[in-house]
Amino acid sequence: MEHANPLGEERIVKLLARFSIPAIVGMMVNALYNIVDRIFIGNSDYLGTNGLAAATVCFPIMIIVLAVGLLFGIGGATLFSIKLGEGKKEEAERVLGNAFVLLVLGGIVVSILGLAFMRKLLIYFGASDATLPYAEEYMSVIFFGSVFQVVSIGLNHFIRADGSPKIAMLTMFFGAGLNTVLDPLFIYVFRMGMAGAALATILSQMASASWVTLYFLGSKCKNRLRVRNMHLKLKILYTIVILGMPNFLLQVANSFLNITLNKTIYTYGGNIAVSGMGVVNSIQTLLLMPIIGLNQGVQPIVSYNFGAKKYDRVKSAAKSAIFAATTVVMIGFVITRLFPVQLVSMFNRDEELLAFGKHAVKAWFMLLPVVGFQIIGSSFFQAIGRAKSAMFLTLTRQVILLLPAIIVFARLFGLKGILYAAPFADFFSFVLTFIWFGFGIRSLTKLQNQAQNIHLK
Repeated sequence: MEHANPLGEERIVKLLARFSIPAIVGMMVNALYNIVDRIFIGNSDYLGTNGLAAATVCFPIMIIVLAVGLLFGIGGATLFSIKLGEGKKEEAERVLGNAFVLLVLGGIVVSILGLAFMRKLLIYFGASDATLPYAEEYMSVIFFGSVFQVVSIGLNHFIRADGSPKIAMLTMFFGAGLNTVLDPLFIYVFRMGMAGAALATILSQMASASWVTLYFLGSKCKNRLRVRNMHLKLKILYTIVILGMPNFLLQVANSFLNITLNKTIYTYGGNIAVSGMGVVNSIQTLLLMPIIGLNQGVQPIVSYNFGAKKYDRVKSAAKSAIFAATTVVMIGFVITRLFPVQLVSMFNRDEELLAFGKHAVKAWFMLLPVVGFQIIGSSFFQAIGRAKSAMFLTLTRQVILLLPAIIVFARLFGLKGILYAAPFADFFSFVLTFIWFGFGIRSLTKLQNQAQNIHLK
């Protein structure tokens, strides 16, 4: 019942801290999978800049695998939270069971298609003659374990929505920590190259997937994973996909953005520029993962209270999350201004790479302070079930604005133009989200007033 769930009762600030801090830490740790691979690959004596460039080419494919996990994970967890807010526990468990089946099937499909078309994919994604062997070695192992990544990412959202954010965080710690230990062992000690980096990632994700599945079969969960709820229901599948689509499209768009970026920047700057942008993307991941974690933390709070028709709590949660997100990106912005060389040198100390990376970091993150609001503001609509608005706002920065800007600016201004496409997209996506969010808050106020009038009658 509602009174048993703290999402509808506790102070918003306390709830936000309780749910977001573990999510932030968890997402930061989870981000280390690809970043740690790049650091160990880039600093190895036999992989170096070619290995780093190959990992950069593989990154868009890794994003697509992530997208499948988010499609069914966030979509399912959002519907799960809304059903709990409505007091419909049995329906919430049915959502969990259906989402689990979708995650497993989605991971298997990714593995089959990825292995079947791997070489063509890598060439299309921007692998050069020099980097293709490294990329093939890496992805041939990654694709074998895709199902583990999809399940661990997807079910982790349900653990948080189930009211156990600390366990969700520990799951990510467990997997990423294991990856950090195995990477240097396989790359430096056993000298397994790119395959070693990939094997470390897959073994870690397999451990995480086992952990999250066992949670919903054990005694600590409030809502259990049951075989009878794994029979797929069309209505549930449709709703999960619709609610998860904004995040899925964002990640797919992010993947195509990286493909375009890799190809364009290779044309104007060669493998060094590709490696440099790989470093910039890794830094961006580190800077924005706290916002993604904050977003994941506020989602069940907003969804539950929206389902319970507590609109004042919905508005309070959204505004508190925006304030926190803006604070975080401001700190990140200051770091990029003060320590650009130090950030790039974590990955590789090649002088040419450091020179390009320093300029790239300063240009790409010029308008970072407005990105926090854009992420929270667009995802707010997803949390209240307005998937179309969320989808449009989510895609404004990555597809509608940034992707065309990269192509056009490259032709007009060359390599420098590519780097300044990011602040251009950041500014205009912020303006659009600001306007849309204002109307969204007004509509919630109308619903709140209507509910109060009915209550008074």
